[in-house]
Amino acid sequence: MNIINIGFICFVLATLTSCGTTGGNTDATNDSSAVATKDSSHLGKIEFAETAFDFGQVNEGDIVEHVYTFENTGKSPVILSQVSASCGCTTPSYTQTPVLPGKTGEIKVSFDSNGQVGKQQKIVTVVSNAENGVTTIQLKGEVAAK
Repeated sequence: MNIINIGFICFVLATLTSCGTTGGNTDATNDSSAVATKDSSHLGKIEFAETAFDFGQVNEGDIVEHVYTFENTGKSPVILSQVSASCGCTTPSYTQTPVLPGKTGEIKVSFDSNGQVGKQQKIVTVVSNAENGVTTIQLKGEVAAK
């Protein structure tokens, strides 16, 4: 009885794992190639007025804030889906509504220099539905000890 059960389980597992691996799965292949060759000229595009800001030298404990503005130079609205910093000492906030073609949006970055003595370079990663889907901006400078 146990041999029959084991045989049945093996048959079911083999059937389940073989599903979709035959030549009948051409739709997924065609879809991925269609995505790879899709024209991106209809998408939005993010262009920053500046991608790096040098705050110079500040004293430890100072808060540095800077606003990066960008324009959507594409043909469709741009939606920022995620904006994240490389360090917990850096906090971004950003435009939450879609940025229409020809309009501007912004990302405000706040850097808390407490415990961050020395040269600093903080990277903020911007993820969106734009043609250039992942872009970065940076904040750099030097923090003098108290």
